[in-house]
Amino acid sequence: MADLWEDLQSVANAAPVSFTSAPGERGTIKAKPDFNVSEDVAALRKAIDGIGTTEKTLIDILTHRSSSQKQAISKAYEETTKRILVNDLKGDTSGKFEKLLVALARSPALNDAKWLIKAMKGAGTDTNILIEILASRTNKQIKELSAVYAEQTKKTLVQNLKTEVSGDFGKAILLLAEGARDESTNVNADKAKEDAKALYQAGEKRLGTDESKFIEILCKRSIPHLRQTILEYKNISGKTLQKSIEKEMSGKLEDLLVAVVKCVMSTPAYFAEKLYKSMKGAGTDETTLTRVMVSRGEIDMLDIRAEFKKLYQRSLYKEISSDVSGNYGDCLKMICGGED
Repeated sequence: MADLWEDLQSVANAAPVSFTSAPGERGTIKAKPDFNVSEDVAALRKAIDGIGTTEKTLIDILTHRSSSQKQAISKAYEETTKRILVNDLKGDTSGKFEKLLVALARSPALNDAKWLIKAMKGAGTDTNILIEILASRTNKQIKELSAVYAEQTKKTLVQNLKTEVSGDFGKAILLLAEGARDESTNVNADKAKEDAKALYQAGEKRLGTDESKFIEILCKRSIPHLRQTILEYKNISGKTLQKSIEKEMSGKLEDLLVAVVKCVMSTPAYFAEKLYKSMKGAGTDETTLTRVMVSRGEIDMLDIRAEFKKLYQRSLYKEISSDVSGNYGDCLKMICGGED
């Protein structure tokens, strides 16, 4: 028991890595120190306009420049060629490799907005994508993707979500989509204890569950506060909060709140599990694999690699190597940034 307590204590005290680290700190995709925009534009033009595409050049540039450098390249490319880089990439490559390069060339906010638009397009909603993006992004990231989303669709993200989601799941998703989570870093242990007690009384301790209490606490409180609350909860109930949510709830709301708890505990571990599942068994879920590798490449891929190794006793690089091949595989291995 003492060991478990120490484990939980260290989790509560650990810095909430992905919610606080700036792009580039724990990522594998970093800014190129001697960045020369016109050289990159010339190299991309040559790779695209020559006879046959030089995929190696495309991969090399798009996986070794920061997002802001790539936006500068896109702008200069358009000024020089009067063409749009993303469109040229689409015209010159195909399939999953094309989708990967296009995502690497776009800004993170535009990617998130595009993925959310796709998740809500047509009949039915891909709630897994809504959950993944809205449970793992910071307020700043949500504000940025919301601004791009409104530019792309002429409607706000919240307006569109209201027509797609309902019930308690809808309430929770809409709260997250506001990007208004408390961001204070000071933790009041008494308040965390109060919240843990409130969660226990709203679930395990009563017949039926007061979902609204779970939604309010998990979707509004700060990450450091929630880490302490999770610790206190284990102390009060003898169970982990995740186990209680899984027992008390079902369906999409359960999926969402479990994702929030996992991201609070360790965003890199949450994404390591996503990557593992995307490659597990027969067939590969390339859509998820691409989305996670691109969206985390500049943020916390080093931590995701470490968590992957810890959880699955295998390096992420090896897993990718044995699961996908060709230019698509080469590009993903570049984002992975080498073996552990």
